Amino acid sequence: MERLEEYAVKFLTRLLKIYSPSGRERKIETFIADEMEKLNFKVRVDNVGNVIGEVGHGKPLILLCGHIDTVPGYIPVKIFDGKIHGRGAVDAKSPLASMILAAHSIGKVIEEGKILVACVVEEEKSGMGIKNLIKEGLSADYAIFGEPSGIGNIIIGYRGSLKIELACKTAAGHSSTPWLFENAIEKMFELWGRVKDASFQENPPKGFFYNVSLCLTHLKGGGYASNVPSKCKALIDVRVPPKLTCEQVYDKVIECIVQYKKENPQVQVDVEVIDFVEPFEANKNSILTRAFSAAIRKVTGKTPKLLKKTGTSDMNLLGRALKIPVVAYGPGDSSLDHTPNEHVSIKEYLSSIQVLREVLKKLLDLS
Repeated sequence: MERLEEYAVKFLTRLLKIYSPSGRERKIETFIADEMEKLNFKVRVDNVGNVIGEVGHGKPLILLCGHIDTVPGYIPVKIFDGKIHGRGAVDAKSPLASMILAAHSIGKVIEEGKILVACVVEEEKSGMGIKNLIKEGLSADYAIFGEPSGIGNIIIGYRGSLKIELACKTAAGHSSTPWLFENAIEKMFELWGRVKDASFQENPPKGFFYNVSLCLTHLKGGGYASNVPSKCKALIDVRVPPKLTCEQVYDKVIECIVQYKKENPQVQVDVEVIDFVEPFEANKNSILTRAFSAAIRKVTGKTPKLLKKTGTSDMNLLGRALKIPVVAYGPGDSSLDHTPNEHVSIKEYLSSIQVLREVLKKLLDLS
């Protein structure tokens, strides 16, 4: 076991040293494919760059799915004080590494059943990797997604995501007489205020998970210093709770825009949906959830917690498409996602491999 632990740390360190922001995953694809072949996986790379390894044969088929891309911003990889620092240490290369190594370990003793490890691309950007697996007709009996839950927690739900681009256009004019013209940037902020303050639920429940949230993530407008801005674009990220659909939330946004245009006929407003992912909440009493609860108790001695996350993940897409028991699990503190101090505890990382081993043994009925 000590040799596996040493390899696990080296494997994760090497993953972290390969910078792989969304759209630039080719180098890490090659590394993972080569490494999984050395670990006796049957490996293929699909047409969008997903690396897929499998061990075993027959039923049940267990899907382990993690993403190989990160957000931009390289962090020097270093190990100190029992932690590994680097971009992706939490989101989500340590969860991916733990799944690969757990599957490798169980693959050596598996008698009946198959484990499929899908290392997918562009989770942070377009969801292209998981969408391609669904398009190809992927099927499974259980699915586990590699996301930072913390060693003693199980993620059973994520909010959806609706990305909308707004555009405001007004008549151009000279900035020396701003009172004669409408300022497109100022009008955009007025419109954004309307959308932000809209009531999406009549009686919103307590807690962030079951509520709509909106974030203005990008703003572009203006031009020459001597011109009153006549164009402005804004990108809005709306997170949608399971009680609603993206369409319902979008319809409410349109209501705000229609009313604003009535009050401001001199302003042209256009709206475009850039992307959307529906919310998802798994069955908290599924066989998979119970298997994780038992495994966490065995490895950590603690009672596990079920988490519902305010973000969005690939679990939303596959959970809704396949309608099978599904959870997300992995080492790491998700509050460190996308931060310059991203790091994971080595002890927690190694313990997560043990938890996943126990889950796989339970699902495959191995004594």
